[in-house]
Amino acid sequence: MKKMWSLKKADMQKMTEIAQNKVCLIVIDGWGVAPASESNGDAVLHAETPVMDAFAKSTTGYTTLEAHGLAVGLPEGLMGNSEVGHLNIGAGRVVYQDIVRIDLSLKNKTLATQPHLAAALARAASASGTGRLHLAGLVSDGGVHSHQKHLHAILEAAKAAGVPETYIHFFGDGRDTSPRSAVKYLELLKEKVDELSYGTLATIVGRYYAMDRDKRWERVKLAYDALTLGTAETKATTFDSFIEAVKACYARDETDEFLKPIVLDGGKGTIQDGDTVVFFNYRSDRMRELSSALGISPMPFEAEKSPKDLSITTMTQYKADFPFANIFPPQKMDNVLAEHLGKLSVPQCHIAETEKYAHVTFFFNGGSEAQYFLEERELVPSPKVATYDLQPEMSAIQVGEKVAERISTNKFPFVMCNFAPPDMVGHTGIYNAAIKGPVKSMGYILFVTADHGNAEKMIAADGTPHTAHTCNPVPFVMSGADEKFKFLNKVGVLADVAPTVLDVMGLSIPKEMDGVSLLAK
Repeated sequence: MKKMWSLKKADMQKMTEIAQNKVCLIVIDGWGVAPASESNGDAVLHAETPVMDAFAKSTTGYTTLEAHGLAVGLPEGLMGNSEVGHLNIGAGRVVYQDIVRIDLSLKNKTLATQPHLAAALARAASASGTGRLHLAGLVSDGGVHSHQKHLHAILEAAKAAGVPETYIHFFGDGRDTSPRSAVKYLELLKEKVDELSYGTLATIVGRYYAMDRDKRWERVKLAYDALTLGTAETKATTFDSFIEAVKACYARDETDEFLKPIVLDGGKGTIQDGDTVVFFNYRSDRMRELSSALGISPMPFEAEKSPKDLSITTMTQYKADFPFANIFPPQKMDNVLAEHLGKLSVPQCHIAETEKYAHVTFFFNGGSEAQYFLEERELVPSPKVATYDLQPEMSAIQVGEKVAERISTNKFPFVMCNFAPPDMVGHTGIYNAAIKGPVKSMGYILFVTADHGNAEKMIAADGTPHTAHTCNPVPFVMSGADEKFKFLNKVGVLADVAPTVLDVMGLSIPKEMDGVSLLAK
C-alpha cells in the first residue's frame, strides 16, 4: 500500500477505507458572485484578487453554488448566512433550517401547542407563579437570527394562555437589516400590541451588547443589567416614547446594532425572581452568553442582581449542555462529513479564528458539539477590538499559517478552515500565498468556496451602506487535481460540497447525503 501521509500504525490498521487523495477545503466567509449588472459596490470585483481571478478562469475546476433560500433549507428568497452555509457544506444535504420549521408551525397554527412553549406559558399563567412572562430576542425581519413574526405569534399565544403580564425585550438588529430600521420594527410591534391590547415593551438594546459571542462580558453585562435591574441612561414611559428615544439615538449616529439600553421607567419590566423567560432567537451562537448569564451558575461576571428560580425556554437548543427547554429541539443528522470521516478513521483537522470557531466545529459538524474520531481542532484568537473595521484583516494570516503548519505534518487527509474577513478581499492573496506552497508540495487538492454572499454588495441601490448578506451564488473552486477530475457544467448547491470532496478522496458517500458530487464521470 502506498503511504500517502504520516499516521501511527494503529490508526492505519483501523481504517476501513483509504483516502486516495488529500483535500484542503477553505470556506471564505461572505464571498459572493454578483451579476455584471451590479458591479457598483462590488468589493470582490474591484479588489486585487489574482488568485481567485485565476481560479475563476478554469474551465474544469470552477463553478458556482446556490447559497440562499430553498437551496440551503431557508424560506424562498431569504439570504444565506454563516450558520446555514457551514451546516449545508458539512452535512452534504439540504438542511431545513429552524425558521422553516417555525414558519410551518405558524402556518399550521401549532406554535402554541409545542410542548415546551405550552409549558412555559402555563407556568407564567399559573396562580402559584409570578404571572410574569419575558420575551427576549432580536426583533427584525432579517431572518438570520430571528423573525419578528415569531415574536408576534408568541404574544398571541401568551394572551390566549391567560398570562397576566408579558414584557418584551427588544434587541436592535442593524447588521442583517438596514442600520436605522429599528423604528420600523418597533412600529410594527406597536401595531400588534395595540391589536391585541396586550404586551408591554420593557427594554431596547442593540445586539452589540445583547448578542456578543466572543466572551466580551463587559458588553453582555450592559444588556444583562438593563434586563434585570433596569439600568439605562434613557428611560421611557410609553411605547411611543421608546420610539422617540431610538430616533434621538439616530440623531447622534447611534444605530440599531449599537443602541445603548432604553428601559421602561420604574423597573416594572425587569426580570425578577420566579419569572418565566422565553428567548425567541432561533440561531444559537449569539444567544449563548446572555441566556447562560441568566440561567447558569456561576455567573461569568459580577452582577448586582441574579434573579432566582427562573424558568428559561429557548426557541432552539443554544448549546447541548444548557439546561433550558427548547420549543424546537434539534434535528439529528447522521453521517455528516466529519462524522463519516471519523467512522472511516480518516484523520481531519478543522481550523478557524475565535469569531468563526463554532462554524467549523458545531455548525460544520451538523449542529453537534461532538468531536469525532481522529478529528483535531485549532483555534486562533480573533483580535480584541471594539469592531472589526478597526482591524479588518482579523487573524486571517495566523489562520493561514496554522493551515500550512497542519498540512505540512502530512497527518491529515482532510483539512478545512474558515477564512473570516471577506471585506478585506485584497488580503486573500496573502492568505493563499501562506498555504499555496504546503498544499502543492504535500500533494493536496484545494477546494475553495464560501458560505454566503456579502462582500460583493457593499452599497445599496439608494447609495447607502449595504450591511446585510445577499442572495448571490458563491464560487466553488477545485485546484491541483488530476486531469481526470472535472466539474460538471452546472450550478450546484452548498450541499454538493461534501459529496464532491468525498468523491475526489475516493471515499464512499453516505446515503444520508442528498447532495451530489459535481465531478463529471
